[in-house]
Amino acid sequence: MAIEVKIPALGESISEVVIAKWLKKDGDFVKMDEVLCELETDKATMELNAEQAGVLKIIAAEGATLAIGDVVCSLDTSASAPVAAAATAAPAEAEAPAPVAAAAPTKGDSYAAGHPSPAASKILAEKGIEPTAVSGSGKDGRITKEDALNAQPTPKPTAPATAPASPAATPAPAPGSRGQRRERMSQLRKTVARRLVAVKSETAMLTTFNEVNMGPLMELRGKYKDKFKEKYGVNLGFMSFFTRAVCLALKEFPGVNAMIDGDEIVYNDFCDISIAVSAPRGLVVPVVRNAESMGLHEIEAEIGRLAKKARENALTIEEMTGGTFTITNGGVFGSMLSTPIINAPQSAILGMHNIVERPIALNGEVVIRPVMYIALSYDHRIIDGKESVSFLVRVKEYLEDPARMLIGI
Repeated sequence: MAIEVKIPALGESISEVVIAKWLKKDGDFVKMDEVLCELETDKATMELNAEQAGVLKIIAAEGATLAIGDVVCSLDTSASAPVAAAATAAPAEAEAPAPVAAAAPTKGDSYAAGHPSPAASKILAEKGIEPTAVSGSGKDGRITKEDALNAQPTPKPTAPATAPASPAATPAPAPGSRGQRRERMSQLRKTVARRLVAVKSETAMLTTFNEVNMGPLMELRGKYKDKFKEKYGVNLGFMSFFTRAVCLALKEFPGVNAMIDGDEIVYNDFCDISIAVSAPRGLVVPVVRNAESMGLHEIEAEIGRLAKKARENALTIEEMTGGTFTITNGGVFGSMLSTPIINAPQSAILGMHNIVERPIALNGEVVIRPVMYIALSYDHRIIDGKESVSFLVRVKEYLEDPARMLIGI
């Protein structure tokens, strides 16, 4: 009996997907829950698992764009699993010794003791780690997603000094070369491009700037970062301070935390802060939910968790949708100043930049201080100039006097 495997519903805003990569070949026998292929949407990359065991017949090729409900492949569930290689091994009187793998595995230290979950299989493959090298903590020794995330590859032995250097995989182009190459634009990149153009053409976007003397904040962080790490187990970075400052300012200027929906303005009493993160497949914006009710250590822990998942391409759609305000940090790449583009349907985005020692006037004297330029891009249809400038000034005041921020005044 052959069953059809279709594209499942992946969220209200997702209507189509692209077959990014087949992990199984046509005619392969697959087990139930094994990963068949990777699906790429405009928000994330996901896996499609086998609903039942059977022989795979691929219908949609790599790169094909399919709508929700379209058939991807079929599984012949009446086919039986291939005979194990051990059944066709040499007779017992052969001189070759039995392979070590034939020994009964101990619980939790072998792939046979419990194969990885689909998510764990993908993570291990990306890290280049064999399942046999991972101890499973799940039921019957099954390797869980957490086991895969915590697994570290075994360092390869250093080659002898006399070993010749390996040639480069791709030779460098010769001087004066005019070669070209083409790559298919990913679904994520196409969606980002389309949305950015739409924001520029459909909103009245404007940007206001200010500068922040980061000296007091850097002094506070330097004084307490070791004790903070010791107590909470996370590093004390600047992003938690910026998130806290933004949340306090949004309470005072709710229009910056609002969005337009048709002929109505939707005001949010909560702060779901989107944090722009550079991931292997492009820029993603996971959301820190209810950041206004979190302490600095909770914000740092959540940002760290989301950033790690972003680097592993493991973010879910729910983790990347629904933000009310965005923070992006171009300073980590050396950006001095920029005009960030609004993350629709939000109405504003805060851009952080690098910290550089600059001369500033302080108490009538010219002094050198670590300064960061900050930028607020906003939709002028909903946010007036006075409100936008006042919001950015309030963020500046909190950052330059972090004690105010910590006690909420």
